[in-house]
Amino acid sequence: MMTRISKGAGIAAMAAAIALSSSACGGGNTAGSNESGGGSDYPSKPIQLIVSFDPGGGTDTGARILATHLEDELGVPVQVVNQPGAAGWVGWASLVKADPDGYTLGYINTPNLMTGYLNPELDRSNSLDDFWPIANHITDPGAIAVRADDDRFPDLDAFIKYAQENQVTTTSSGLASDDHIAALKINKENGTKLETVQGTGAAEGKAGVLGGHIDAYFANVGEVALEAESGDLRILGVMSEERSAFLPDVPTIEESGYGDIYNWSARGIAAPAGIPENVQEVLSEAFETAITKPEHQAEMDEQALFIDYKGHDEYVEMLKKEEEDLMDLLPLLGWQ
Repeated sequence: MMTRISKGAGIAAMAAAIALSSSACGGGNTAGSNESGGGSDYPSKPIQLIVSFDPGGGTDTGARILATHLEDELGVPVQVVNQPGAAGWVGWASLVKADPDGYTLGYINTPNLMTGYLNPELDRSNSLDDFWPIANHITDPGAIAVRADDDRFPDLDAFIKYAQENQVTTTSSGLASDDHIAALKINKENGTKLETVQGTGAAEGKAGVLGGHIDAYFANVGEVALEAESGDLRILGVMSEERSAFLPDVPTIEESGYGDIYNWSARGIAAPAGIPENVQEVLSEAFETAITKPEHQAEMDEQALFIDYKGHDEYVEMLKKEEEDLMDLLPLLGWQ
């Protein structure tokens, strides 16, 4: 920015002329450079936050809550845009192709993100290198739920025993999603006959179970807890090492004796690779402040969503570890 010098009309005119020339040549922190994300006053226009699943699911709910707090920190609108399909890869492909200017961000859900490029049948060339991870927001354990009036499944024990003798359909938010992997793990451990019905997100899966079209809702704690309170769903078990604080009366799969089956959906936010360093700094600070605000934490508690904040470096380490762990599961998915 150029300081205005008031020493007569001649000097003022000269200063204005120099500033105009600099703007025309693209020098300094002008509006043009701000559009590319490199200006010092980033952000200067609305930011899109892509959610790669249907409205109404756990990711969408958490994103919309966080967006209001991000707007306070960034000073511009943060618009949640749902782009479901291809087990999340419609939205993630859009994110990867976006200009790396800081104005298009998106939730990256694992393991879905990774299984989408590890699947050899899909022949994707993507990897973690296509993203600049900003922060992890939520880590949501897996859960099994059924319609509350389904007398076949009063508890987890009845569910497993029934599924050992009969085919039981389960929901899934996409091929090789955390829900799909959970069903495969239970089949392998207990000899059950769970068959996944692939969908586009938790909201669609829940509608299928409540409508009586699918037997069991394989989702996450944040997607089943409120429905259980309303009496629509009965939660049979959670897939974590310890009971969820949001569902203290629901046993884990492990403590019920059906294997050390742990499953979760980690939901963090990333930008396309290549965003400028100053934009990285602005976004990192804004997300840390917004996610760790007591007001935000209280709102997430009301939705039974567990905040698991990790900044860029720690989040990258988490993602790489999860990718390594998934490589061990490839045979379970029939992938070489």
